Formats: sequence, C-alpha cells, structure tokens
Amino acid sequence: MIKRFLEIGQIVGTHGVRGEVRVHPWCDSPAFIKGFKRLYLDANGTNEVEVRACRPHGGVALLSLSGVDTVEQAAAMRGKVLYMRRSDARLPAGHFFISELIGCDVLDADDPALRYGTLSDVSKTGANDVWHVTNDAGQEFLLPAIPPVVIETDVERNVVRIRPLKGIFDDAD
Repeated sequence: MIKRFLEIGQIVGTHGVRGEVRVHPWCDSPAFIKGFKRLYLDANGTNEVEVRACRPHGGVALLSLSGVDTVEQAAAMRGKVLYMRRSDARLPAGHFFISELIGCDVLDADDPALRYGTLSDVSKTGANDVWHVTNDAGQEFLLPAIPPVVIETDVERNVVRIRPLKGIFDDAD
C-alpha cells in the first residue's frame, strides 16, 4: 500500500554542542537522508521540521534541524522517529519501499484464485532480496525477489503476483 509518509529513521542521540542530532537510518544508507529538506515528526505530516544540513557519519546521519540549536534541545529529541514525505523521494519506476510491500497479498501470476499468503518481511541478502511470505496457517516461506519469480508488484492495490520456484510452497498446509 502506498503511504504518504514513511519512517526514515530514529533520533538516537546528539552530536557536538550546537544541537545536531544523530539519526539511525531505517533506509538503505545515511546518505539517502541528505536528499530531504523537510522531515516530519509524525506519520501524518503535521509536525514538520526543516533540515538545515545533513551529512553521513559512519552508520548514522548527522542532522541540523531548524529550532534545535543547543545540545539540550537535541537531547530532548532522542527517541523520536522521523518521517519523510513519499513524494519527496525520487524512486525509479517499478521501485518501492519495503514498508509498502509488507502486507501485500501474494497471489499466483497464472492462477489469480491461488493465494500464497501475505508478504510479512524482506531480508537483504546481497545478491537479491528475499521475501518472507506467511500463509493463513502462520507458516513462513522464503521467496527470492528476482524477475523470474516476481511477475508483478502493485502496491497501490496491495498485491504482488509471483511464479514461485518449484518446491517453495510444497510444505504449505
């Protein structure tokens, strides 16, 4: 399902004495956060914060936010989740955020009446992502997210259509 606002990371601490915050990214890399001039402190986008500066620092992003000018103000932000407006992200056509894929119904590409389950998680393995599909009985199956298997991804309709490799769903109840 396409969401207007997505979690991008969590403020985990302060950096220096001028109010910078350390953000643990919940995206591919801290550098991804650099592309945003505005972030939000809620999932509805009603509490906006302006990003004055952002730079990757190891595994975190260091952000300077408008209105946060002291270490005390930055410390008060610890634990807050930051959201991005999806329309501010420039994804190539056919690419989606993991949080939009989770919850999609997984259907057979050749038999639309055949439902394998729900996409419940995504693991990054290096070569390709692995989708975790949980059926109605609670069994989890691992599915390689590769072009011969994933035929269609329609997050607007909350559906993905697959042509599973032989044997993946053999143990399904």
